[in-house]
Amino acid sequence: MRYAVLAFALAAALQAADPALLQKRFQDPPPDARILMRWWWFGPAVTHAQLEREMRLMKLGGIGGFEVQPTYPLAPDNAAAGFRNLPFLSDEFIEALRFTSQKARELGLRMDLTLGSGWPFGGPTVSIDQAAGRLRTVRTRAVASRRVPLPDLESGEEFIAAFAAPAQDGNLDAQALRQIDSISSGALRLPEDMSLPAEAIFFISSRTGMQVKRPAVGAEGFVLNHLDRPSLDHYLQTVGERLMQAFDSQPPYAIFCDSLEVYQSDWTPDFLQEFEKRRGYDLKPHLPALVLDLGPASAEIRRDWGKTLTELYEERFAAPMQAWARRHNTRFRIQGYGNPPATLSSYIYADLPEGEGHQWRALSTSRWASSAGHLLGHNVISSETWTWLHSPSFRATPLDMKMEADLHFLQGINQLIGHGWPYTAEGVEYPGWRFYAAAVFNDRNPWWIVMPDISLYLQRASFLLRQGQPVQDVLLYLPVDDAYTAMHPGPTELNRVLARLVPSGIIPQILDAGFNFDFVDDGLLERRSRPTKGALVFDSLRYRAVVLPPTDRISPATLRTLLTFAQLGGTVIATGRLPSRAPGFKATEQDHNEVRDLIRRLFQTPDAPGIFLSSEDQLGKALAGRLQPDMVLSPPAPEIGFVHRHESDAEIYFLANTGNVSRSVNATFRVLAGLSPEWWDPMDGSVRPAETVKRENGAVTVRVELPPYGSRFLVFTRRSLPAPDVGSTRALPAPVDLSTGWRVRFGDSAPPVEMASLRSWTDQESTRYFSGVATYEKEITVPASMTAPGLRLWLDFGETRPTAAPSGARQQALLEAPVREAAVVYINGERVGSLWRPPYRLDVTGRLKPGANQLRIDVANLAINHLAGQTLPSYRLLNLRYGVRFEAQDMKNLQPVPAGLLGPIRLLATGP
Repeated sequence: MRYAVLAFALAAALQAADPALLQKRFQDPPPDARILMRWWWFGPAVTHAQLEREMRLMKLGGIGGFEVQPTYPLAPDNAAAGFRNLPFLSDEFIEALRFTSQKARELGLRMDLTLGSGWPFGGPTVSIDQAAGRLRTVRTRAVASRRVPLPDLESGEEFIAAFAAPAQDGNLDAQALRQIDSISSGALRLPEDMSLPAEAIFFISSRTGMQVKRPAVGAEGFVLNHLDRPSLDHYLQTVGERLMQAFDSQPPYAIFCDSLEVYQSDWTPDFLQEFEKRRGYDLKPHLPALVLDLGPASAEIRRDWGKTLTELYEERFAAPMQAWARRHNTRFRIQGYGNPPATLSSYIYADLPEGEGHQWRALSTSRWASSAGHLLGHNVISSETWTWLHSPSFRATPLDMKMEADLHFLQGINQLIGHGWPYTAEGVEYPGWRFYAAAVFNDRNPWWIVMPDISLYLQRASFLLRQGQPVQDVLLYLPVDDAYTAMHPGPTELNRVLARLVPSGIIPQILDAGFNFDFVDDGLLERRSRPTKGALVFDSLRYRAVVLPPTDRISPATLRTLLTFAQLGGTVIATGRLPSRAPGFKATEQDHNEVRDLIRRLFQTPDAPGIFLSSEDQLGKALAGRLQPDMVLSPPAPEIGFVHRHESDAEIYFLANTGNVSRSVNATFRVLAGLSPEWWDPMDGSVRPAETVKRENGAVTVRVELPPYGSRFLVFTRRSLPAPDVGSTRALPAPVDLSTGWRVRFGDSAPPVEMASLRSWTDQESTRYFSGVATYEKEITVPASMTAPGLRLWLDFGETRPTAAPSGARQQALLEAPVREAAVVYINGERVGSLWRPPYRLDVTGRLKPGANQLRIDVANLAINHLAGQTLPSYRLLNLRYGVRFEAQDMKNLQPVPAGLLGPIRLLATGP
């Protein structure tokens, strides 16, 4: 068996190294590279027939599978109408899961499962003593009496300690704060030597009381304590094991845990004992440091508190979850960030790391996940994509979809989890159900007619972005210990704190200098890295530089690694502020001196190998001065991003224009001699040689032309493709205007109308609120001169126009297009292609004959136009029955948006 595996791996490696075979797989990529969808089961009010219908539609749309997430109901039970919400974990619900699992396997679809309902994990099986914990503080003033009543304790709470200090003019004298042990008869007694007025601070081991967000019927209840192992074990026994009964011997591909939004989770009942065991001192006398500034020691105490929270999360939630998944022969997929404070290193307990967020030039959790994935050796890294895209629901366009997907690709993501696919019960009024915080990517959206084309683009891109290994020259150090010190009880989202601590200019400096990067933290540096000559190695990945943002405290072990790396020829650059101390309250002067000595040797001696910059403004220049950039653009174009993957015999670059205007630049790439550039277009799978401007000094310069929100792959291989035929310099035939004289039919059954000139459907009252597909038809006469050999023919639908972002707008493409929003073109009865992104033109070479030709264009708009003309649903009875579980977002004052072909449309001839 072992030899068979080795033979398979060798065959796969050889196949990947052959550019012709790689090209073939790129053009027809494997199914596992398809996008997935988060499939919301509202209620869940699901039936076998509708579940099968929607799964078959997903497959037809080029979607590779789904993640089932049971969520809030959208209608109350109605026996007369035969409508019923299946209670979560009921026999009927488990049977629906079983049917879905079996049908998914039959259809070749991947099935993941949220191990719960809504988010975070929790529900009716979670009792108050298993609910998420928090540290509650109560502040009480004592003006005339030294007797201060203790706060009332709620269910699940326990008194920890009390402190008091004088409070003159309403200001607490923090330096005079002391612990008060004189407590009896439900009250605290202030000491006689404490002047009044005073203030007492009570610390209570409490519960957040947070309820599961967006739960299904029967899934309501407290959120789970993610810092307590017995609580997790009980949850897995009562919820996890019950869910797995639906799968028999065929488990889901992965179980899923959404982002850690356990709000205010910063404590657990045995925290004091665990803290002392791990940190070596009793936290109780120092509790005020968590909420007050009591001098330099306060920050270190908060650091120790934060680190303990992370350790408890890893040991009591993340690691057991992964182990449970493996015992059930599945994988643990998690968005590992938020509350509790998961670190980058916490992803060591993830089989499938996942992120979210489109901010490719900032500290986003998509790059957070991809960085951990790279450093931990995971090739496939997913992201929750299209959340809140061009809200409200049904407003997002195919171009919006592509635009955001490219932003995720630029961050190292190569598996998209669409947010999402709302299940719609039979009989629900058009356009069906929708999730409050998401776009809709099912057949209820009229532009579904081009969904297979969009999906194939995303599939090809995802496939090619999984080949070989990522090339990331730079590691950006995350000062986790500093972030802990900036946390206080309440929100403990470490990733958000780090986003505030790392100056916003650092990431653009790295990217604009021509490098790509991953994040790294102390845990991964200490556990996974190996300094070698000129590189810091993580398994087989080699990083050539490490950048430190302004940092106050750092582990001596991390500094020793960085010093060794720099002494071996690696580049270490610190910006803004150098660390001067070791982390933690128990750090000794010897520890601090070691940090200072290592910093001195790394940055401050005449022969120090590191570079210190007082500001990040010169970071890009410093990096480019030490390392050859991977890609340099001339003129500079910050809107263009890139991803580089190294194959054994090819260099693969993904280029994306994230802006709303066309860009034309010379791009210089760092590639080996003997490699030739080729353009690989994920839209249609075409491959052609790229124009080489020059070769020198181990670099190749290529001319790059990208339309608004355009993207392509540039692949360097050792083969030589035939040069394209440049054709003759003869005069080209004049364009033929096709903008007038169309017959248009709105919907399948409506009679055609004459459209003398192109206009928006919203210009006529009769079609103002129409959502669907309109068919444009006309007969066109093609001059014989246009079909002459050596010419290419194009149907050109007009230019785009950039727009500004509306105030408060969510993520969207800022572009007015001549096709609103998608079109499929047929010539003489044959489908020739689709239009849904710039450039809005279609290659029709060889599809037209001299003389008369029949042209048909199916044009689809958005379902939002229909909604704008309707009374929105009332959820009054639903909310009375189940409580308010969601609020419809951005649905007020809906207006129809332009729709149809806006033109001008021309038939153009160009050279080859």
